[in-house]
Amino acid sequence: MMVPEGGSAKLICRARGYPKPRIVWRREDGAQIIVRTAPDKVERMNSVEGEVLTLSKITRSEMGAYLCIAANGVPPTVSKRMMLHVHFHPLIQVRNQLVGAPVNTDVTLQCHVEASPKAINYWTRESGEMILANDKYYMTEINNSYYSVHLKLVIRRFQKSDLGGYKCISKNSIGDAEGTIRLYEVELPKSEDDETEEELQIIEESEESSEDMEQRLYGSQGSLTETEGINLALNVSSSCALLPFGRLYTVVLVLLRIY
Repeated sequence: MMVPEGGSAKLICRARGYPKPRIVWRREDGAQIIVRTAPDKVERMNSVEGEVLTLSKITRSEMGAYLCIAANGVPPTVSKRMMLHVHFHPLIQVRNQLVGAPVNTDVTLQCHVEASPKAINYWTRESGEMILANDKYYMTEINNSYYSVHLKLVIRRFQKSDLGGYKCISKNSIGDAEGTIRLYEVELPKSEDDETEEELQIIEESEESSEDMEQRLYGSQGSLTETEGINLALNVSSSCALLPFGRLYTVVLVLLRIY
């Protein structure tokens, strides 16, 4: 039986036998049956006795299988299974609408979907481009109940080009819904090893600058005269104030070689 959410339904079950069978209704999953006897009165019962089970203002949580069990004390007990479908448009819940991750790591985006009848679920980029499963993207759907599905999108080896918005979209015959998740980069703090490597790189650059200066003074152009050496030394000394402190020893080395 199908009923829209908020509607009413009557489940009818009759049995014959001698003595007359007693009929009891139960939910197959063991959940309680919700009986509304008045607008402001709601009862939750493990079982309901009678040929007719009346359900009103039905919600999606009441969807499922109902068992009509007939017994008169003479074995065997007879039962009949009736399925109640509650239809409603999709609803999407996104717990984490903003997700951050470092570059070159795998990122997981998640959406929770409720829909009946069963919906078509898929992911898109913010631009509207549909995401397909491949080496870059991995998608899963986990069914939690008759109407509840958990969606996951795994983005492998996250790069800067993956930044931006992602949408999980759900559509069925009644309507559609979407949820948006924004993905941003998280920069990891530098370790002591990284800082040491940067210092070594600066030292190597300074040494290379020193070698270049020596090549200019004592390279293929031959030795400088005393006057040229003094003039060059003066030029170097006058400009040393413009040099970074980390490279002052280069100027000192040049002056020593000149004299």
